[in-house]
Amino acid sequence: MRGLIIRQPYAEWIVEGKKVWEIRKSRTRIRGEVLIISNGKALGKAELVDVLGPFTPEELAEHGDKHHASLEFLKEYSNGKPLYAWVFKNATKFERPVEVKLKKGVQVWANVVIEDG
Repeated sequence: MRGLIIRQPYAEWIVEGKKVWEIRKSRTRIRGEVLIISNGKALGKAELVDVLGPFTPEELAEHGDKHHASLEFLKEYSNGKPLYAWVFKNATKFERPVEVKLKKGVQVWANVVIEDG
């Protein structure tokens, strides 16, 4: 299964369904269910259903209820480049975070196998 690496607190907010847009500097063609990973643990999963954009930080700031990022953060993160909203639905938070082994150097996407037990 694919895992998307996201910093806290954003990863937690996605699996709790509070954050439905993940802001990135690029598009992705990946769609479907993905694990949400932070600090080497899968916190839950969500369905990546669409990518919207490009947006300016000011345009994205109008949708703060979907991504929970401030205009200042968006401006700094974008560094003058366009931003995209990766749209998530059907988030599920795991009862307990599950440790995952990530290959050295992965930064955005990881192929993940969750072992039972």
